[in-house]
Amino acid sequence: MIRIFSLAFFIIIVLCSKAQETVFKFDFGNGTAAKGYTKITPTTTYSDATGYGFEFNSKPMAVGNSEKLKPESDFITSQKPFYFSVKLPEGNYIVKVLLGDANGTSKTTIKAENRRLMVVEEITISGKFKFKEFIVHIRDSIIRGERISNVKLKPREHDYLHWDNKLTLEFNNTNPKVAGIVITEAKNIPTIFLAGNSTVVDQANEPWAAWGQMFPAFLQGVAVANYAESGETLKSFKGARRLEKIWSMAKPGDYLLIEFAHNDQKPGGNHLDAFTTYKKTLKEWIAEARKRKITPVLVTSMHRRRFDENGKIINTLEGYPEAVRQTGKEENVTVLDLNSMSKTMYEVWGPDKSIKAFVHFPANTFPDQKEALADNTHFSNYGAYELAKCIVQAIKDSDLPLKKCISKGFKGFNPAMPDDVEDFKLPASSFIGSAKPDGN
Repeated sequence: MIRIFSLAFFIIIVLCSKAQETVFKFDFGNGTAAKGYTKITPTTTYSDATGYGFEFNSKPMAVGNSEKLKPESDFITSQKPFYFSVKLPEGNYIVKVLLGDANGTSKTTIKAENRRLMVVEEITISGKFKFKEFIVHIRDSIIRGERISNVKLKPREHDYLHWDNKLTLEFNNTNPKVAGIVITEAKNIPTIFLAGNSTVVDQANEPWAAWGQMFPAFLQGVAVANYAESGETLKSFKGARRLEKIWSMAKPGDYLLIEFAHNDQKPGGNHLDAFTTYKKTLKEWIAEARKRKITPVLVTSMHRRRFDENGKIINTLEGYPEAVRQTGKEENVTVLDLNSMSKTMYEVWGPDKSIKAFVHFPANTFPDQKEALADNTHFSNYGAYELAKCIVQAIKDSDLPLKKCISKGFKGFNPAMPDDVEDFKLPASSFIGSAKPDGN
């Protein structure tokens, strides 16, 4: 009996080790690299030949030069955001970042790919180090299967960091100190695929943001694969082969969160009527997901920022949120009612305070921004963060097994009591653009 148990235990260990094979270990600083690690100095610039290094005009500097042969012996820091990339094939990866300073404190925010928030603000006290672990989904635009095809990218997408063959990490905040990085392939974890428009997408440039790119910061043990894109409808999303790309990547046990409506309601070739073709298309996606043993989840779209004379939200989305609710009941699919939660939150803010949640900035707030920005559809970092909290709370209140993947640090969220904007401090990335996303 003992021998049988020992053999079973050995098999489990072997299977686990194969499921998580180390891809890369990097030791940051000028000292001698720790055993098994690749040394990264401030002059390690990315190239396709090496497959790793700093890029996007990063200006890092090294501190410490000890010969103790440990990643903790030294670190790399910068007064501005700095970016480190590693060439990787598409898939999910566990990233462990060693943060800290033997002789001082540190404060670090970490984003991945297109400003995807992974670590909000990690602080270490003097002499202490901490591994922060998160999971990043990497993809390219190739659809692999019986026949090879490609996602039909829009011109602006060709420069997006989430469509290349690299993992790009942004280190930011007032005192970021990175001592080491370990990247491990994660083959057997669930993935949450997001299908949606500009209110969901990983927005590439400041000051724009969406809830999908804030979402990963509240989760653990699961990958977030954000395939949303600005301007998309249910019909155009499928037409651009984005849905086909998701099907090619997804596996049994994964999730598909669907949130559209802002563009579907507009006249034109991609228009779908709320209670007929819109519902019909949602049901087709639901059936296809279930056929593949993927759990579909519907999300009602948040309101636009439009108030009546009494400070109440005007529904500009017509019947689309209700069509989603009806579809959820008819198909026995979980509905995360972001529409209702956003109404509550916006009305608590009111017409004046709600401006901070949207992209409203005077001219010359950002480089090359000659005109004022006044957008009542798209969100600032603050607004996107609060909406992501709504989504996480809705998952927590649901019957989805996915709620087990909510980070222990999430204390719950009440849309009627949103966080004060004065308490929200997310450092801006280096990528800035004044062009409004599609679908405004």
